[in-house]
Amino acid sequence: MSTAHPAALAHQFESLEQQKESATLGMWLFLAQEILFFGGLFMAYLLYRWRDPQAFAAGSHELDITLGLINTVILIASSLTMALAVHSAQLSRTKALVRWLVATGVLGTAFLVIKYFEYSAKWEHHLVPGPGFHFPEAAIGGRAEIFFSLYFAMTGMHALHMVVGLGLLGWLLVPAMKGKFNAEYHNPIECFGLYWHFVDIVWIFLFPLLYLIGRHYHGAT
Repeated sequence: MSTAHPAALAHQFESLEQQKESATLGMWLFLAQEILFFGGLFMAYLLYRWRDPQAFAAGSHELDITLGLINTVILIASSLTMALAVHSAQLSRTKALVRWLVATGVLGTAFLVIKYFEYSAKWEHHLVPGPGFHFPEAAIGGRAEIFFSLYFAMTGMHALHMVVGLGLLGWLLVPAMKGKFNAEYHNPIECFGLYWHFVDIVWIFLFPLLYLIGRHYHGAT
């Protein structure tokens, strides 16, 4: 007696449950190596900041804390819309799923637009590491270049992950609009949600490290 083969079930799996467990495990393993990757950047930042807190505090004062705060709020909101998208998929609410995915994409795009203006301001003020780097405080000079090198490395890699996330979001929107995700099969949405939340969490750590910590130190010097 044969049983119906679910359309969403890949041939190498025996059931949708097995397929879901394998995909979820794969995503968690991927996120584990991403934690190691960003962990190296965070450790480098902390070590250099420990060696020269004055230069890092001075560099932090050149960042726009208002834009950084707005972007933080935007990403927290995008985590909410992503969670609602996953919930909608679990309940087979196709229209709601599409709306929340689009909302997540709009918020992610807004984050990148603001980051573009931040980067543009750094370029105009000659704060991009390289031959043209010029820091306003002569006493600190090139020491702050290390701060901005790490700033662009860390926020740049985060922005790259955001771009990848938006690409994946667009890729998932097509089957979502066709009603491919439902209570029985929604694991791609859940796995993407894990990725999106991870990227948001990385920024939650980046914002205080780059924009907030040590500002009082610089003001007291």
